[in-house]
Amino acid sequence: MNRHLAGVRVLELGSFISGPYAGQLLAEMGAEVIKVERPQGGDPFRSFDGGQFSPQFCAYNRGKRSITIDINTPAGRDVLFKLVEGADVLLENFRPDVLDRLGVGWEVLQQKNPRLIYCSISGFGPDGPYADRPAYDTVAQSMSGFFSQLLDPERPRIAGPAMADAISGLYAALGIAAALAGRAKDGRGHRLDVAMVEAMAAFATEPFAGFFATGRAPGPYDRAAVSQSFALRCADDRMIGLHLSSPKKFWESLLTAIERPDLGRDPRFSSRAGRVSNYPALCDALGQVFIRGSRPEWEQRMRQHDVPHAPIYSFPEVLEDQQIAHLGTFYAPSPARQGASRAVHGPLWCDRKRDEPDLPPPALGEHTDQQLRLIGLSDEKIAELRAAQAI
Repeated sequence: MNRHLAGVRVLELGSFISGPYAGQLLAEMGAEVIKVERPQGGDPFRSFDGGQFSPQFCAYNRGKRSITIDINTPAGRDVLFKLVEGADVLLENFRPDVLDRLGVGWEVLQQKNPRLIYCSISGFGPDGPYADRPAYDTVAQSMSGFFSQLLDPERPRIAGPAMADAISGLYAALGIAAALAGRAKDGRGHRLDVAMVEAMAAFATEPFAGFFATGRAPGPYDRAAVSQSFALRCADDRMIGLHLSSPKKFWESLLTAIERPDLGRDPRFSSRAGRVSNYPALCDALGQVFIRGSRPEWEQRMRQHDVPHAPIYSFPEVLEDQQIAHLGTFYAPSPARQGASRAVHGPLWCDRKRDEPDLPPPALGEHTDQQLRLIGLSDEKIAELRAAQAI
């Protein structure tokens, strides 16, 4: 995307996915994101075996600068204060009160820089009965009710990517961008708080709206039934996804494509309400049809009759798709890093363009000296801080 946040300086503290993901989104919009890491090992997600560039670290830390500061030391905190004076945003995802106990919380930093946008991401929010509890992605998805929309109640198993981390980071980046726009008008800094559990509840706004309207808690297959969505296995053991939604024409087009007009005459399926209420039976009926042909055959028929569909791809298949190749969704960072041979672009284009990120994931402390010189520290002072293990 075009670099609309060019010139914005972001300090990112903390290592759990929600904060780094928010920082990466800001970096993709052109902000200079300075990742503040511990001198001893840095971000624990760099690797769990002593390396620096795990796939998870690379996924959430492209385009950033890395500096090492021990904010547990007075000298390290003084360096952070100097950085804050020239920063626009501080983004952190420690437990509430951790930075306050260290003397670098909102109240202190806002005095250092009244224009600072200070954003905290936590599991349960800045206060309340659960504020001090540890929280990870699964905790937020569980408590928010979101998992009740994903898990098979007969065989509950956790599956899929870390959505609470990513969604919380997305809300945080959106809030920071909005606060920067507001500051451009009134000149004021702001404190922002994002609770992961609340982010996931907000992301489930549609099923909650249904619950408030009817008093009935939705189950994991209710949305699929209402939207008439299906995952069907084909004869070649590959799968295809259909989403008919509410227009009658897509149901009729599907019947034509599969040459089964009798399903349209079945009393269970002759009306949309019937297809919703008899969704499991309809899944079974369509499953018996699709298992008789290969996925390419069904794709051709679906295209021919304009039925909303897509192959359910594995990751290698995604990379081979011609539309994905046309969009240029995947790219090779330059210069290359171990573990970061390919990466995924952000999905937002501006004026039909998007810029390549300037940097791959940073090595631990790669930009420490550069950034400290920018805030006026001499080489002698930097050497002194390093000898004292403050950086």
